[in-house]
Amino acid sequence: MISAAEIHVAEQHDERVLRRANLYQNPEAFQKRLDRARTLRDASKKSRKKKPAPFKWLTLSQKQQLVLSWWTPESPVCDRDAIICDGSVRAGKTVCMSFSYVDWAMSCFHDMNFGLAGKTIGALRRNVITPLKRILRGRGYKVVDRRADNQLVVTKNRRTNTFYIFGGKDESSQDLIQGITLAGMFFDEVALMPESFVNQATARCSVTGAKFWFNCNPAGPYHWFKVSWLDKLREKNALHLHFTMHDNLSLDKATIQRYENLYKGSPVFYKRYILGLWVVAEGVVYDMFDDEIHKIADGALPNRFERYHIGVDAGQTNATVYLLIGELRGKLYVIREYYHESKAVSKKDSDDEEAPSKGKAPSEYAADFLAFTVGLNISNILIDPAGKWLRTELEKKGVRRIINADNDVLPGISSVQVWLTEKLLFVAESCKNLLREFGSYIWDVKAAERGEDKPVKKFDHALDALRYVVYTLFGKKRASVHGRVVGKSVASSIKL
Repeated sequence: MISAAEIHVAEQHDERVLRRANLYQNPEAFQKRLDRARTLRDASKKSRKKKPAPFKWLTLSQKQQLVLSWWTPESPVCDRDAIICDGSVRAGKTVCMSFSYVDWAMSCFHDMNFGLAGKTIGALRRNVITPLKRILRGRGYKVVDRRADNQLVVTKNRRTNTFYIFGGKDESSQDLIQGITLAGMFFDEVALMPESFVNQATARCSVTGAKFWFNCNPAGPYHWFKVSWLDKLREKNALHLHFTMHDNLSLDKATIQRYENLYKGSPVFYKRYILGLWVVAEGVVYDMFDDEIHKIADGALPNRFERYHIGVDAGQTNATVYLLIGELRGKLYVIREYYHESKAVSKKDSDDEEAPSKGKAPSEYAADFLAFTVGLNISNILIDPAGKWLRTELEKKGVRRIINADNDVLPGISSVQVWLTEKLLFVAESCKNLLREFGSYIWDVKAAERGEDKPVKKFDHALDALRYVVYTLFGKKRASVHGRVVGKSVASSIKL
């Protein structure tokens, strides 16, 4: 980018050159060159990054006010060692908790280390750190973000503390936090983290007066956090606050109603994300699918679509599926399917009365893909990240616009449920395998007893291909509960 100073030097240089060349006798040429230099200067000014608007708080609910003050000496619960805030989505938990956590640390400690954890560092920065820095700077704190070291150094009133940023996505994450001594720990979306990471992080908090801060949306009643913390509040000496959207006063009635309507079609997710309850995922996963609404005759499909997308679930020992999905005026239509079941799949694992088909070579699957998409201008091809063998073969044949799909199962399921509930997703009646799977794809009861939310890994190949398209291309913008992308961010709309 050309700086204003460079533009000014260029103007002066132009003027000197023009004088030397005696071009003042041609005022039009002279004026054109000056106008061009000034245009570059103005463009440089406009392209400078604007400072973010200062953070403004909206009126706080009683629970939000308690989150901000529970640790103060005047509070009757200041002797608690932890605070747990769970409940519905968009309830205004995270912004208040993250600021209160830092405010507590800066009020009670100096030259200490603290921890901030999310499922991933990227998610934590997006959902917590970005709004938190705006809040702190607006309240007179100096914040230095050392991104390379994943540290926030916060200073106010001659007190300085360091906040280390961690991701707790899997069992190996516990290794990243070993060895450090902390005076406090903040866990964002703790229900998405493995127990081993949380146990290791809490064990690091050995400084006198250390406290723990947890927030999450509910999972199943046998989830390790529910069993180990919420069911043992007295033993853990923890304060529990249950939030719903009505505790976020920045949301109007219409917005709350919109969210309630989004999840009414899914009893499990409605109870969890709207009512904030820890309930078991059981029964058919897509129980909101209705043949009368979502299945349409092939002849009733629109004649033309704005864009075409392909969902691919690639299986060498399982079925390989291609779904052609048309997009038109904000709705998605599954137009046709390709479904080939390898001979490696035993008959007892298939719901089809016929024996599984003979296995195919990767080159044959690629040839079938070309035949499946002949004559179509495909905008995006979403493929199972585990299907590298098929992607390689397709690229050899010149297929482009291939994207590795996001295979995050639960948020993906939630997105498909939302599209079905809003009557924005339809399936042609000729897609026999996909329609069959909608009625056969169920939650795993045994996994629920272990505190895990998992569908039974059966009758899911076409549904996986569908999920790849809906969630990767559209779901994250509309209903990614786990990623908190739904609607307007609480971080930009709460005032004090």
